[in-house]
Parts: sequence; structure tokens; C-alpha cells
Amino acid sequence: MFLILAMVISYLIGSVSTSYIAGKRLKGIDIRHHGSGNAGATNTLRVLGARVAIIVLLVDLLKGVLAVYIGYLLTYSTGGSMKIATMAFSGLAAVIGHNWPIYYGFRGGKGAATSIGVLLTLFPVAALLAGAIAIVLLLLLRYVSVGAITFTLMFPVMTFLLHGPSVIGWVGIMVALLSVWRHRSNVVRLVRGEERKIGTRRQEEV
Repeated sequence: MFLILAMVISYLIGSVSTSYIAGKRLKGIDIRHHGSGNAGATNTLRVLGARVAIIVLLVDLLKGVLAVYIGYLLTYSTGGSMKIATMAFSGLAAVIGHNWPIYYGFRGGKGAATSIGVLLTLFPVAALLAGAIAIVLLLLLRYVSVGAITFTLMFPVMTFLLHGPSVIGWVGIMVALLSVWRHRSNVVRLVRGEERKIGTRRQEEV
């Protein structure tokens, strides 16, 4: 019961599209019809500027943190694996909400920032190690999509290597699969050598 309730609440929180709201409030536009057409921080940077993009990034990240915390609160008096599972699946629900928001016709972002918030809250050490690898690749290759995908792929690996809770590892795998799926167009462009790097005039949204 608590698990389902936590996931529903977290999904609804995740469904709040910060970039969409910013576009409507500041310029009266649907950001999904501008730039790359994706509702996320990178497209916000291109369309609305750096200051707004930073705010969008932080709020999207905090949605993931809040979702995990909701799972914690609803199982406050419960211990052990049930608490951890509720927190993990609450975070997953927030990522799903960000990607397919009920308020905006199920057309959202790619979940990178929200995924970071979720995974960092669930298992900080694994997330930091995965993030370090992702940052190195990002600096070397200058592909934002590679950094986003690498982070989510490496998180479950690090979780299992560090003998973290298995449910967090499995939820991490689900988050990674969602990330790969949402970045599938980026993957195709990477294979074709058409993916734009950081610093180019038009970079693809993550």
C-alpha cells in the first residue's frame, strides 16, 4: 500500500515539467516546439539562457531527491528492505513522470537530472563514482548524451561492486534502460558520427 502510494505521488511530482513552465512563464512558448524540442535543461539553455537553465536543472534534480524522501517518509515506521524498496521505486516513478508527464500529454524530457537526484540520494558513493567516470568521458569526448548514459549505466555496476542493497541495483538498471531508451536518437547519431559536441552552435538535448 505504501509503495503504491509513494510511487503515485512521486510520479505526479516528476510530471511537473520545469522547462515547460519556464518557457510559458518567461516567453509564452512551449519549449517542446523550440530548439531540440525536448523539455530539459540543455534545451532550456539554448532557448531561455543559462540562468533559467541552471534553475531548471536544479529543480529537476530536486524532484528526484524529493521522490526518494517521500518513499522514506511514508515508510518511516517500517524498517529493512521494504523501506529501501519504497524509496527506490519512488525515485523510479519520478523519472518516469519526468519522461512521460501526465500533465503535458506524456511528452517530457530525457530524465538525466531527475535520475541524478534519485541515484545520488539512494546510494551517494555509487553515484559519485559513476558520476566521476561520466565526467571524465564528457570532458574527453564532449558529448553530453554520453555522459548522461554513462552515469546511469555505471551506477548499478558500482552498486553491486560495493555490495549495496540489491533492490537499488535493480532499480538502477531500470533507470539506465530508461536513459538509453530516451537517448536512443543520440545513440543513433553517435554511431553515425553526427552527434554534436559541447560547444557547437546546436547541441542535442539530454
